[in-house]
Amino acid sequence: MLDRRLPKPATVDAEQLAIDALGYIASEPDLMKRFLDITGIEADGIRQAASQPSFFVGVLDFLLANENDVVAFSHATGTPLEAVQIARDKLDRGPAG
Repeated sequence: MLDRRLPKPATVDAEQLAIDALGYIASEPDLMKRFLDITGIEADGIRQAASQPSFFVGVLDFLLANENDVVAFSHATGTPLEAVQIARDKLDRGPAG
């Protein structure tokens, strides 16, 4: 039987989930192109951009902005849909959050 309980915020590793999301985006050429076009980041500038605290919030915002994208990420990685929003909110609050 499938476990339908919602993930608890304390159990969501927000940074790892955001890294996984970036990896997923990078593995999908059309998605990566759209991400780069929307953010204005050059492909070779991602490493530098990732050093900014808000970058991974933006990565998750990008996925959350399109239901098909976030569902595809969820299915591809086994990540509960709710965990993506939880991770985004945790990252947005920063280290104290």
